[in-house]
Amino acid sequence: MPILCRFVFASALAVLAAPAAAQTLRVAAASDLQAALPSIAAEFEKDTGHKVALTFGSSGNFFTQLQNGAPFDVFLSADSDYPRQLERGGQGERGTLYTYGTGHIVLWTRNDSTLDLTRGIAALADPGIRRVAIANPDHAPYGRAAVAALRHIGVYESVQPKLVRGENISQAAQFVQSGNADVGILALSLALAPALKRSGRYVEIPESFYPPIEQAAVILAASREKAIARQFVQFLGQPASVRTLQSFGFVVSK
Repeated sequence: MPILCRFVFASALAVLAAPAAAQTLRVAAASDLQAALPSIAAEFEKDTGHKVALTFGSSGNFFTQLQNGAPFDVFLSADSDYPRQLERGGQGERGTLYTYGTGHIVLWTRNDSTLDLTRGIAALADPGIRRVAIANPDHAPYGRAAVAALRHIGVYESVQPKLVRGENISQAAQFVQSGNADVGILALSLALAPALKRSGRYVEIPESFYPPIEQAAVILAASREKAIARQFVQFLGQPASVRTLQSFGFVVSK
């Protein structure tokens, strides 16, 4: 066999024998998943050999970006309506919507605060409370839940001038944790994260005070990694992933 042919033949064999390169899955995720999702993604990487690049932010902002072609493969929203709208609009892959859990809100304050949490969110009308952190209700589901809870007990008008709005629920948590707000209406999942668990205390806000925070994932129609994206969404429903979500306060339907 001529030398050139032998070289081409050997190169072809090397390509066939080489393992497939690991692919990177790009995931846009709601900020309330910042504590729970990294460990789930790490297990997925360990099991499949594929990388997961997580970007956290406001569900509403992601929704707008995805409508305009933002380069993600999977969207994990804190409001299931956003993925549904993406499906209807053709930006979400039809038939891939998956509800991964239901979130809850809490009233959280630092350990050095004298706020009486036993009063629940009614305490926010106290004149001694100057600033109350919430996520921006214009595009953050947890912000809308906070406003609904305040309206439910009839204190929204008195509390509204005190509200400081984070771009997302994670930024709202940063406001109160840093002392730039006295108290915050936050996601239970963040209150159970190590940093907030060590530095503060919380009380859950009754579920009847606000609409359910149903959270869902969808695969993006423009994704070039649909097979891996399907694996990842299915992985969210695996027992170990479900236990992780539950450990951060999400209710996961069986």
